[in-house]
Amino acid sequence: MLVVDDEASVLLTYRLILEQQGYEVVACSTSSGAIAAIATQNFDVVLCDYSLEEQHTGFEVITAARKRNGSVPAALLTGYATTDTADEAANQGIGIMYKPIEIEEFLATTSKMLRRNHEPSQESGKKDNPNPQNNSQERTGDSNIGPCSSTGSRKR
Repeated sequence: MLVVDDEASVLLTYRLILEQQGYEVVACSTSSGAIAAIATQNFDVVLCDYSLEEQHTGFEVITAARKRNGSVPAALLTGYATTDTADEAANQGIGIMYKPIEIEEFLATTSKMLRRNHEPSQESGKKDNPNPQNNSQERTGDSNIGPCSSTGSRKR
């Protein structure tokens, strides 16, 4: 699962919430980092902030992901979205979650996106480790590691 947000604390929060649920997460703080990650691996879900660094948008990241996998479910995470933005997202089959996002809504929406993308009997996107909290590596907030970090070696 790819999660993109240019606010380090928000990105870390999303990542930790998802990891606690057992999801394998690649967390990126820039659109260029996210697009580079997309070029090397497939993701089963893309969650992306709408407003990214240097006037980039989540649409760019989602477009890149869909060039690699046309059916990847995606959602924009935004504190503000114009009617035009919401219309564009709807036309492209992109969901929108409005910040501040309730944890229950965030997890329910993410789970629903995964179920739509996979057979109901699969738990794709989940790590094999039955206790994923102990496997977590809290690196997202460290500016020395570059624009992306991930948990585990499996690629999703």
